[in-house]
Amino acid sequence: MKIKRICVYCGANPGNHPEYAKVARELGHLLADHKIELVYGGGKVGLMGTIADAVLEKGGQVIGIIPQKLVEQEHAHQGLTDLRIVNDMHERKATMAVLSDAFIALPGGFGTLEELFEVLTWSQIGYHQKPIALVNVMDFYGHLQSFVKHATTTGLLRSEYARFFQVTSSAREALDTVLR
Repeated sequence: MKIKRICVYCGANPGNHPEYAKVARELGHLLADHKIELVYGGGKVGLMGTIADAVLEKGGQVIGIIPQKLVEQEHAHQGLTDLRIVNDMHERKATMAVLSDAFIALPGGFGTLEELFEVLTWSQIGYHQKPIALVNVMDFYGHLQSFVKHATTTGLLRSEYARFFQVTSSAREALDTVLR
């Protein structure tokens, strides 16, 4: 399957390390250079705003999916190619998943993790077979890797499910991983 759109999950905050924004910019530029559309949460703040702006500055296409409540709280990014306002988080996640051919997670908080775990769960139960990569900026996902290993060794997670995602060390490696 040709990858035309990639959903990127990432924080609505910038985080404490400039490296997070640097990787978000790099991934945004790579997506635009490869003519791959970005699907993301539609915000103009934090890493979400950084990646959207990076894609746009290189002439790429960006589809933002944002619930009305977050439009009111976060001030949706108004400069996107396509901004879709939905009713709630459930509709947001479903729309993002349907529109996307692959998923990449950058650092983020509860929302990023919740979105990531939902698409992993959907892989587990057979709703999709789309590639998923995590960019392990400054070992951000190191503890998650340890948790997955622990869940596997305790028998609560099958080892084959742990292979539904790949942890990568850079934006370029994440993109290469999902494009394979």
